[in-house]
Amino acid sequence: MNGLSTLLIVVGLFLVGGIISFVKQGMPKQLVVLLSIGAAMCLVAGIMRLEVWN
Repeated sequence: MNGLSTLLIVVGLFLVGGIISFVKQGMPKQLVVLLSIGAAMCLVAGIMRLEVWN
């Protein structure tokens, strides 16, 4: 694992925690969807940059 893939995965997991928090607080659904898209993109990018796939 290099630094950028680790950073992307950590940011993605942080955003997933934000999604859980926002849902519990009853925030607007559009905000939760936007946060979900960002978290998914960070996690997918971090996983795809792992050196395991070579």
